[in-house]
Amino acid sequence: MERQLPKNVRQIGNVSDSPKIYVEDYVDTFFAQLCEKCEKGGNTPIGAFLIGDIVTGSDEEYVYIYGAVQMHELKLSGNEYVIDENTWRCAYEDCKQFFEDGEMLGWFVAHPGVPLTPEPSTVKLHKKSFPKKNTVFIMKDPVEKDETYYVHKMNDLMEISGHYTYYEKNPCMQNYMISSRKKNGVSATETVEDRAAKDFRNMVRTRGERQRQKKTGNLMYAASAALVLIVIVMGVTMISSFDRMKSVQSTLNSLTGKTDTVETQETSGQVTAVTSDNEAEPDETDAAGIQADDADSQKTEDSQNDSSDADSQNEDESGQNAADTQTSDGGTSSSENGSDGVYIVEKGDTLAIISRKMYGDVTHVDAICRMNGITDGNLIYVGQKLLLP
Repeated sequence: MERQLPKNVRQIGNVSDSPKIYVEDYVDTFFAQLCEKCEKGGNTPIGAFLIGDIVTGSDEEYVYIYGAVQMHELKLSGNEYVIDENTWRCAYEDCKQFFEDGEMLGWFVAHPGVPLTPEPSTVKLHKKSFPKKNTVFIMKDPVEKDETYYVHKMNDLMEISGHYTYYEKNPCMQNYMISSRKKNGVSATETVEDRAAKDFRNMVRTRGERQRQKKTGNLMYAASAALVLIVIVMGVTMISSFDRMKSVQSTLNSLTGKTDTVETQETSGQVTAVTSDNEAEPDETDAAGIQADDADSQKTEDSQNDSSDADSQNEDESGQNAADTQTSDGGTSSSENGSDGVYIVEKGDTLAIISRKMYGDVTHVDAICRMNGITDGNLIYVGQKLLLP
């Protein structure tokens, strides 16, 4: 199945030549980092092997460069570049580890002060190392930032006047750059990276403290609400009990009044209370009624207390659920742009906006530029992948 042409591309120079060369954005960023390292290292050249695919279409030929691994050592013998066996062996190991299905289809050299025209010895080395048609050789001046692309065709290295930079998901190159950042990255940005990481951790810690305070506040609010409800229920229960006590007191008072009206009669030296059977029966009935009322009152109070406890428990659970829900809402963080160390440029973004999104201020613009080899901060594009320092 024929590979689809990348949709999100940026043209560099004139691309009328054949084959059409597409360089993934991470690879272009990696070249910029090697150039910065080379510039600080003096006149020693730095090389890298290109990894990708060569595709022949129905009417055009394409070269896709989606990976690059730094040469462990690019030697210089006079004006000739030398790639020894150990360098090749290490390159194959890196390629197998990070680009399992990738093919080495060329090389890259950053060399300050050297003309961007390959020497005959360089052409000979390329033809020996990469004899396949349409393999690529890239020369770049790390000081002047000039670069030239050459393609092996017609038994020579022919200059290509332009190429495309394309933007796609590239986890292989991303993983390689992250794993070798300390060894191959720009040393000047390492301090910035550490400070940025520290600022980010502080921001996360502050956010966590705010969430914990919010959770504690929610729990206190729920507990206070439950306590108020309990007090209200207890008040209602006490009022109801007071009304029943008044009723019982009225009943007792009426019974006391009946007792005071008991008939008496005088006998021989003794006073004997005389009550009729008709009068005794109401007393027993009233006493039974009092007991029934007391029982009903006790059941009602128990029922109300049970209801109060249930309401209190439901309120606690509701408050807890509300607190958990709010905590969940406050603590949820979706897969955000940039959370994996790579930020994809969105519509309306500038480097200052991206710095504020990721770090809370605009002081990391220079670090982002250095990390991604950006010389003009205004030239970023929607969909561009930026390594976050």
